[in-house]
Amino acid sequence: MDFQRNIVITGGAGFIGSHVVRLFVNKYPDYHIINLDKLTYTGNLTNLKDIENKPNYTFVKADICDFEMMLKIFKQYHVDGVIHLAAESHVDRSIRDPFTFARTNVLGTLSLLQAARLTWEYLPEGYEDKRFYHISTDEVYGALGLTYPEGKLSDISAHEVYGDEFFKETTKYNPHSPYSASKASSDHFVRAFHDTYGVPTIVTHCSNNYGPYQFPDKLIPLFIGNIRHRKPLPVYGKGENVHDWLYVVDHTRAIDVIFHNGKVADTYNIGGFNEWKNIDIIHVIIKTVDRLLGNPEGYSEELITYVMDHVGYGLRYVIDSTKLKNELGWKPSLQVEEGIEKTVQWYLDNQEWMENVTSGAYESYYEGIYKSK
Repeated sequence: MDFQRNIVITGGAGFIGSHVVRLFVNKYPDYHIINLDKLTYTGNLTNLKDIENKPNYTFVKADICDFEMMLKIFKQYHVDGVIHLAAESHVDRSIRDPFTFARTNVLGTLSLLQAARLTWEYLPEGYEDKRFYHISTDEVYGALGLTYPEGKLSDISAHEVYGDEFFKETTKYNPHSPYSASKASSDHFVRAFHDTYGVPTIVTHCSNNYGPYQFPDKLIPLFIGNIRHRKPLPVYGKGENVHDWLYVVDHTRAIDVIFHNGKVADTYNIGGFNEWKNIDIIHVIIKTVDRLLGNPEGYSEELITYVMDHVGYGLRYVIDSTKLKNELGWKPSLQVEEGIEKTVQWYLDNQEWMENVTSGAYESYYEGIYKSK
């Protein structure tokens, strides 16, 4: 079958990646979507059971750091687009093992860039209609001060509420953890490949994602599971750290818009216009889980356990998505309360998925399905 486009989505078995793969496979039947994933601990192919037999979907198990394999894949599938999500992304893990983060996030990105360059620049059409889209994080910017009004950001321009106390596309990099440092380095390589070789690149920075299929070592799914099983809810410091929260489906919509309509060599920030302190988010989670489980209001508040904060965490990470809204017409569809309601309901309705992840049973799915093909 001849496809209009052949797009590699790296990290497509992960949390955000699986949502992007599903959207592109279902929305663009004339695109061939190649899901490239190493299947590390967060890579879960059961996330994509509903589309795994689609004619425009192919899964390839590979390590993005394997340059020869990347070059082979680009040439074999005539790749003309990349949406690069594969990354080590947990700050705590980066503090314990910075080498893994440097290898995957920096050298892995460099491997993909070089494979794209060597494949595309020698084609008769060169870089025409090609695109290398790199997904980064707001943490490369460092952290902002805690000068903000109480409550969440309303659905108006960021500047009207907080002035310039937001991460903008022009904000200088100031990473504070091994994770954010590795992502900052990979961002620089992406932009350097455009400036040096002409590779058509785009970089986006997103805020904290949440939603279905998120690995349960992250705050929201971890707390949902802990509340259900009456386990402690560990809160760093006093829970005063502030983040902007972005529902994963909204992020996926933004990726779709930017991949197709974003300007080459440009940068876009993707945020949810939802600025919340961690402790306030935790109270919303507790209230929502208790209500949906039929517990008395406030029943699980006693599970909150304050623990020492980590060095390397910033106090406030908040993104200004005004440019994306004004130039490409994107804005988030959900506020945090709505998104958490949907997220909690999904996890409670999908206990088998949670049990397979926490037990490690999901890791055998690849062997059972793809080795038999």
